[in-house]
Amino acid sequence: MAMALRRLSSTINKPFSNATSIYRTWTKQLNDPLEVVDPEIADIIELEKARQWKGFELIPSENFTSLSVMQAVGSVMTNKYSEGYPGARYYGGNDYVHDSAFRYIDMAETLCQKRALEAFRLDPAKWGVNVQSLSGSPSNFQVYTALLKPHERIMALDLPHGGHLSHGYQTDTKKISAVSIFFETMPYRLNESTGYIDYDQLEKSAALFRPKLIVAGASAYARLYDYARVRKVCDKQKAVLLADMAHISGLVAAGVIPSPFDYADIVTTTTHKSLRGPRGAMIFFRKGVKEINKQGKEVLYDYEDKINQAVFPGLQGGPHNHTITGLAVALKQAMTPEFKNYQEQVLSNCATFAQSLLEKGYDLVSGGTDNHLVLVNLRNKGIDGSRVEKVLEAVHIAANKNTVPGDVSAMVPGGIRMGTPALTSRGFVEEDFKKVAEYFDAAVKLALQIKENTNGTKLKDFVTAMQSDEQIQSKIANLRLEVEDYAKQFPTIGFEKETMKYELNQKEKRKETPSLAKRINARKEGKGKRRRMSNMPPQTTTKAAWSRHLHTVAAPSPPESSLSPYDTQPYPEERERKKSLYVAAKAKE
Repeated sequence: MAMALRRLSSTINKPFSNATSIYRTWTKQLNDPLEVVDPEIADIIELEKARQWKGFELIPSENFTSLSVMQAVGSVMTNKYSEGYPGARYYGGNDYVHDSAFRYIDMAETLCQKRALEAFRLDPAKWGVNVQSLSGSPSNFQVYTALLKPHERIMALDLPHGGHLSHGYQTDTKKISAVSIFFETMPYRLNESTGYIDYDQLEKSAALFRPKLIVAGASAYARLYDYARVRKVCDKQKAVLLADMAHISGLVAAGVIPSPFDYADIVTTTTHKSLRGPRGAMIFFRKGVKEINKQGKEVLYDYEDKINQAVFPGLQGGPHNHTITGLAVALKQAMTPEFKNYQEQVLSNCATFAQSLLEKGYDLVSGGTDNHLVLVNLRNKGIDGSRVEKVLEAVHIAANKNTVPGDVSAMVPGGIRMGTPALTSRGFVEEDFKKVAEYFDAAVKLALQIKENTNGTKLKDFVTAMQSDEQIQSKIANLRLEVEDYAKQFPTIGFEKETMKYELNQKEKRKETPSLAKRINARKEGKGKRRRMSNMPPQTTTKAAWSRHLHTVAAPSPPESSLSPYDTQPYPEERERKKSLYVAAKAKE
């Protein structure tokens, strides 16, 4: 018996199958880098890096998130399943608070909530926030589900006038958005002569329609919302005011445009547009005292429980903890001076861009911009957004076709929507956007030339003409090369130019750079150094300081051999406990 116990104790800390030839071969695969495990996907990612580096990203809903956010999103926080909310998870591990399986997940989500309120300067006694919503459209549907009964009424900005699908868009013959299936929706619109929201007509329509909820938010509106005016309409109808600030949340956080929080009951936002975080969403809601009733008693807001219930378990299961962790990082960045400087530059760049387009004879919906985007009405140029988008794409300018007031087709709309957040993240300033306007104008002129030589009226006929005309293809190639050469002067975001595997030239040939293994070996031997921001144009090195912290990483850890297990523990009591175990184990060796 004693001998058996000694044998058991001698193997108790050793893996059972350590001697077998196939023992834990899967763990090696799990720790191999992507380029070893899946070269095909690794290659696609490298090609996408090259595309982002060499082109103009002008889609206003896109941005370049920071390296630190990507590190958090790609971390081990993706491994834990955690249905429920901090302190009330539905999976096992909650019985032992100190060693709970959710301890660090709860810490990350709680910190994210705290930073969300701080970033928008909100009193936690008056506002709460849910950070589990997976994206913008689901977050809006979660609010509708929480606060409305089926087929109750919603008013929102019409899609062809700058609204968003998730606000309940439908045509005369078809319900496009699922929101319009489960709820009754009615649009309000722009005054087509001014391009501004027609608040007078909104008030008249609301008096007839009697909505339970009014959405103040847009995806293609270049002006600021008059939240106070919408609040008055809501008060008259006893309606909830939902502000969807998905596009402008970064500008709001920086305090460079008016905040919807002074007037709204609920505020939703995505987190990856001007806020420059991971792809997720947040729902802010009022809490605390709403009013004093006739009996002199306090009436409290009841949004918190309803919204949390609608998110989970109503419409979602477990949250994406890696996204929440990355969002916490982005919110910390949003409270820095660099972030405010960046958002100020976004506005200044967009104003310059708009003025440059006006000087070139372009018609802008509303005549200009107050925020991060411009909406170009191309009708006066004799062409539509779909055709111009095809040429822009061919010359490596990413923009999107967009409906403008008066359009009858969303597939062949009359406008192009462009914004400044992404290129500003790369360090573009006012003079650069004057140049971007020149490239855009050149692309439109090419599109007009192609249209003149097109046989047929369909978009596919236009594309065929563009691809089959050698003279046109030569002009496209030359313009593409100019765009690439200009874009390549600016820093990449989230990765270093020197680490790229491919550099694509104007003929789309792949120029392979040394492999990851070779680069690592070169650095170890002192033959290669990683340069930072060496590709930034000289004229932007001081103005674009905000882009530097997008590359910032944590201080390097000590070599693995110098770390003991207790050094990696984040809390003093845990470190001491691990340290004592480590010392005892070393003493036995």
